[in-house]
Amino acid sequence: MKIRTLLIGLIPAAMIPMIAYSQTTGTQTTSSDAPEIDACTASGLIALKERSPAIKDVTLDLDSVRVVKMKNSKIANVEIKAIVLGEVNIEKKKSSKPQDLICILGDKGKVLLTIFSDKSKTEDD
Repeated sequence: MKIRTLLIGLIPAAMIPMIAYSQTTGTQTTSSDAPEIDACTASGLIALKERSPAIKDVTLDLDSVRVVKMKNSKIANVEIKAIVLGEVNIEKKKSSKPQDLICILGDKGKVLLTIFSDKSKTEDD
């Protein structure tokens, strides 16, 4: 009787659809395989150059990059197709500075948001 009750409780739980996001790492992906990476790098460089003309290039560390492809995800009424996370090196005329990148893409690979943040220091630093 206990097994039957347990099975009756588990079957509906197993039938509830779960959201799963595919994720690829830099070792599995080259930028030509993931147009999301190219779109984020290009739009990030354009946005940074608008704010600071001293910026020469943005280089994404392909070993650290993660592309999370999403289905049925929205922020407000805007559909989200992918999120790119990784480490970037922002090269200025006289120096370069490593930062973290978060890039959100919508329909047709349109970049909706690109965020660069300074590397946070830990207690060990």
